[in-house]
Amino acid sequence: MPAANAASPWYKHLWPWIIIGILACSVTLTLSMVTIAVKNPDNLVNDNYYEAGKGINRSLDRELLAQNLKMRASIHLDDVTGEVDLRLSGDSHPKTLELNLISPTQPEKDRKITLARSETEQGRYIGQLSDKIEGRRFVELLGTQDEHIWRMFEEELVNHDKDLLLGDEPLQGAEDLEK
Repeated sequence: MPAANAASPWYKHLWPWIIIGILACSVTLTLSMVTIAVKNPDNLVNDNYYEAGKGINRSLDRELLAQNLKMRASIHLDDVTGEVDLRLSGDSHPKTLELNLISPTQPEKDRKITLARSETEQGRYIGQLSDKIEGRRFVELLGTQDEHIWRMFEEELVNHDKDLLLGDEPLQGAEDLEK
């Protein structure tokens, strides 16, 4: 191949094609990153900070109510049948409880289980899981007492071979609100 001279057209030279190639790769990678960012939005950021702040106070009020009612719960998840067996002690025994197993980072792994009170055994509530759940979860238990909602909320490592205990840890962030 003969060497290109200064009078030959630009497209016969090597360096313009190297520069165009670098720019084309840069534009292609940028467009692919924008496409990924648009198709997979970050759902961990709350846009309404003020409402979230007000919700924290409501949560603390519900947790203080559970603490004042001396609520404690032991939760057993059956690996084979998916049955949720909850033993509740304290001064409140509503007909149903709501158990939420919340994944800290993946909302599609959140589970909401409605637990019904056993007619034969006092303090026992039974529900059903649709699939196996393992790993770190925020465990939230909601119940009612005199038309007020109480809440127990703790971070737990969920395994099917060990029971989860709620109400065994001191209430964080409400030291100035306690009696």
